[in-house]
Amino acid sequence: MALLNINLHSTPRYRIALLFGALIAAAAITGLVSLAGGSVTVPLREVIGILIERPPGINSQIVLDLRLPRVISGFVVGGMLALAGALMQVLLRNPLAEPYILGVSGGASVFALLAISMGLAGVWLTLGACFGALLTMFMVFVFSGSGAGWNPLKVLLTGVVIAAGWGAVISFLLAVSPAAKLHNMLFWLMGDLSFSQPGGHYYLVLVVAVILAMYFSRALNLLAVGDLQAAALGVSVNRLRIITYFLASILTATAVIQAGSIGFIGLIIPHAVRLLIGNDNRLLLPASVLAGGILLVFADMLARTLLAPRQLPVGVLTALIGVPVFLLLLQSTAARQRP
Repeated sequence: MALLNINLHSTPRYRIALLFGALIAAAAITGLVSLAGGSVTVPLREVIGILIERPPGINSQIVLDLRLPRVISGFVVGGMLALAGALMQVLLRNPLAEPYILGVSGGASVFALLAISMGLAGVWLTLGACFGALLTMFMVFVFSGSGAGWNPLKVLLTGVVIAAGWGAVISFLLAVSPAAKLHNMLFWLMGDLSFSQPGGHYYLVLVVAVILAMYFSRALNLLAVGDLQAAALGVSVNRLRIITYFLASILTATAVIQAGSIGFIGLIIPHAVRLLIGNDNRLLLPASVLAGGILLVFADMLARTLLAPRQLPVGVLTALIGVPVFLLLLQSTAARQRP
């Protein structure tokens, strides 16, 4: 597996401004189109009027009460998954690292499903998902022998094996669960924003994570170059690894609580952003948050409109989008590396 090739040459300012301007504009456009689309189509002009004036009426209720919370949740969850994937790829210096592949998402899903199967919700669902993500993180560290010496490839392989184990546990839970709960569990497991509600604590998790990630972004740049170089320049390598992995796990657990298990966003978004602006984490991390939010909002819009009034699990759409995009990114990367 090819390690991440970190290049810290400065990116032209105009290119940075153009990228972030395009991402902000794309986020606004995607959000408006998502508010307009669905089983009941609301004209874009009317959507803008509803957001500004909040008039009474059925269309206003559809936009403000049903679709706006879902769009906000989708953007927050997508940003969390993309940021978690970017952090894990830098931490392991491997472009295949992401919460889904490393088992963090699977661990959070197992304990969240246990809570659902027992009829628990609210804080119990939150605690279950957080416990599963942190347990997976602990297991990866212990079984990969990271306490004795850090080996990114061994950590990645350990995470893959643990993810497979969690997948088997999920299959067992689905097999023994009552038929009355099976449909909701399956739909949630494939990713579903139908019941997600944006709350202040979810915003806070993402905001704090972005602030911490930006604070450690210079150290992450050095860590990506090499452990010895980072340590020689004053970086506490072990502490930075623990903080980064813990932060990625909390982001993943929070995303799972909100929307179930959604793959590929943490894998393809950092790749795509890296091709545009390079590997400087001071730019890569915030750009990944914006791009991840845009992708999940767009995928959720397709999930609501393709077979309207029926809805598809949004995780299915992210996979259908992610597979060809990832293959294209691999081809693009290979083409750039050819002499």
